[in-house]
Amino acid sequence: MGVAGAGKTTIGKLLAEQLGWRFVDADDFHSAANIEKIRQGTALDESDREPWLEAIRTAELRWTSEQQDVVLACSALRHAYREKLDIGPEVRFVYLKASRELISQRLLSRRGHFANPLLGASQFDTLEEPQDAITVRAEKLPEDIAAEIRRRLGLT
Repeated sequence: MGVAGAGKTTIGKLLAEQLGWRFVDADDFHSAANIEKIRQGTALDESDREPWLEAIRTAELRWTSEQQDVVLACSALRHAYREKLDIGPEVRFVYLKASRELISQRLLSRRGHFANPLLGASQFDTLEEPQDAITVRAEKLPEDIAAEIRRRLGLT
């Protein structure tokens, strides 16, 4: 979890590959209308996020019932969103913590993603840093971040 540009997809894919798990990006659960708002640089409101979060939660419940191991890249910026997604002890949150400066640089240089770089500030405005997640600094190399996550989750 973390703001746009923190490295959720990059780290999530690497971690899933190393563990032999499935990788899923929460962006894939957004409606076309949400994606268009994000593309235009308009922050989503709660009415936009609610069906998105519900779809993710439904998928989590299915993955759990099917005993699938999944790495999910999801912003989960607010405590209430994480509460909704925390369906049980099998769910663990990892927070990729990044500075505003790093995110600004990454968003401005990013190509091929629908998120507008103008959303960086609103992401930090929305962010409620988790107190109960594994926190990893996002400026480290992806391999080092993945290794730290595996170690801290006991998945080495």
